[in-house]
Amino acid sequence: MKNILDKLQKLENAIVVITFVVMVACVFFQVLNRNFIKLALPWLDELATFCMIYMVLLGTEAGLRDGSQISVTGAVDKLHGVSRQLVVLIAKAVVVIFSAAVFIYSVRMVQVQTAAGQTTPALHLPMAVPYMALVISFGIIVVVQLATLVKMVIDSKNSNLSDGNSDKGAEV
Repeated sequence: MKNILDKLQKLENAIVVITFVVMVACVFFQVLNRNFIKLALPWLDELATFCMIYMVLLGTEAGLRDGSQISVTGAVDKLHGVSRQLVVLIAKAVVVIFSAAVFIYSVRMVQVQTAAGQTTPALHLPMAVPYMALVISFGIIVVVQLATLVKMVIDSKNSNLSDGNSDKGAEV
């Protein structure tokens, strides 16, 4: 499982790096064009926007994975032991359920866009291309967060078992 998660993280990082480089290049050429060349190149802006969308959505997964997303932990910080573990597990389950719902509906949205044949205004790409950012990012979020949830459940069971065994050993 860790091998799959590592590969997903590498894929995610590669997409973020590529989209960042393309976005910066598009914006740079757009500024040069606006100030010096003065050609009509509206596709540069559209491509930069699509790259930014992919980066933000994949960055969301990275933030969830390493815990750098902003969160309100005042109530959770006051809890201890099993009650704290339970609240953290429920919160993680809510993230998985929400992400799965967004993933399912984004797949449907891509299917509708593909069937409709709608294209982007400047690049004339199928609208499914920008909407695929939702499918890719929330697909990765579901897989990674579900694996994290399973690991949390296993770790919590193992810690409860070891706590129970150390209590029994102290009684004897």
